[in-house]
Amino acid sequence: MPASRKFFGWTVLYATFVLAIFGWGVGFYGPPVFLHAVAQRTGWGVALVSGAVTLHFLCGTVVVANLPRLYQRCGVPAVTLGGAVLLAFGVGGWATAAQPWQLYAAALFSGMGWVTLGAAAVNALISPWFVRRRPAALGMAYNGASVGGIVFSPLWVYLIGQAGFDQAALWVGAAMVAVIAVLSRQVFALTPQQLGQEPDGACTATQAPAAAAGIAPPAPVADLWRNRAFLTLAAGMALGLFAQIGLIAHLLSLLAPLLGAQTAGLAMGLATAAALGGRTLVGWLMPAGTDRRKVACLAYAIQIAGSLILMLAAEHAWAIWLGVLLFGSGIGNATSLPPLIAQTEFAREDAQRVVPLIVAMSQGAYAFAPASFGMLRAWSEQAGQPLLWFLAAAACLQAAAIASFAWGRITPARRGGQPARP
Repeated sequence: MPASRKFFGWTVLYATFVLAIFGWGVGFYGPPVFLHAVAQRTGWGVALVSGAVTLHFLCGTVVVANLPRLYQRCGVPAVTLGGAVLLAFGVGGWATAAQPWQLYAAALFSGMGWVTLGAAAVNALISPWFVRRRPAALGMAYNGASVGGIVFSPLWVYLIGQAGFDQAALWVGAAMVAVIAVLSRQVFALTPQQLGQEPDGACTATQAPAAAAGIAPPAPVADLWRNRAFLTLAAGMALGLFAQIGLIAHLLSLLAPLLGAQTAGLAMGLATAAALGGRTLVGWLMPAGTDRRKVACLAYAIQIAGSLILMLAAEHAWAIWLGVLLFGSGIGNATSLPPLIAQTEFAREDAQRVVPLIVAMSQGAYAFAPASFGMLRAWSEQAGQPLLWFLAAAACLQAAAIASFAWGRITPARRGGQPARP
């Protein structure tokens, strides 16, 4: 392989960005739209259909926790394409279910499929190709998730309104499977070793990132379930995403009475744009030797500030826009920072287990967030404070996430005097 050959990692990055658009656009941002469409088509109660949304996220935890084993047994291309097929088949079931049991069966398929295009999959696809540039690469790839929300949330509504849910599911599912099939065969099937390339585009192993020189690798962990770094990382990610998903699920309907439906939609768009900006800035500006747990704590502190400012929304219009901007800035980092932390605190073989596990645990937790925050919202509205207690609960959960990340920090002393890992 000539040294001048273009580094293929950039192609992998662009392909993973596209994969994330479909993964989140169909599997994450789709179910809230599906809930409304199914309830309208069938007349079933919102509670019944909401149960399918929770099942969709819960059953995915089983698959994502075993994703490394699936990759080893079946290969990355087969697992990725198979997940896309399952997701498309499941969405078709959401669109055509005539009985509640059929809807719940469809949720099983869609939930198992989407996680193969989700956070753990993005991390697994990017990691072999980038080491020194991994924060920026992962940040860029995960931005596909936000783009998926920007593109697919209105697209689903438009297609369902114009052609019906069944036709919308068929068109989107067919397009997704076709695109993922090409990417799996032409891009995800290749490894740096097959192309004779090194991570980050180095020509030889001797040109590996200098930042890694002289740094002792993390020792393998015998029992993750007794390891403070793992437990606090998992708890921090789960707590942060629980607060985030619960607040996002209700934010539009909370802001609509204050701004009007269309302007509230613009505010949600601002949150998504802030998520893109926040993740990109962290990816490109975070120095190699930075304690990434500190960065996560700072991101959540900014979100807490946003939640507190939103408490003033009923009296001050500026508080809505500033609060949404600050809260939105951490939305993307809540997903991308924990895998980056894991890759600095654990040996490579352990990190391959840790990332799917923390993603699975957080997904299992946030599956219940919309319902939990919905009950809290009902209580707070009865108390005459629809925003106060709702946002206070989100801020408290985010503060708990900060405490968890901080408690699990690995200092040089705890590492036996080794220098801090970048």
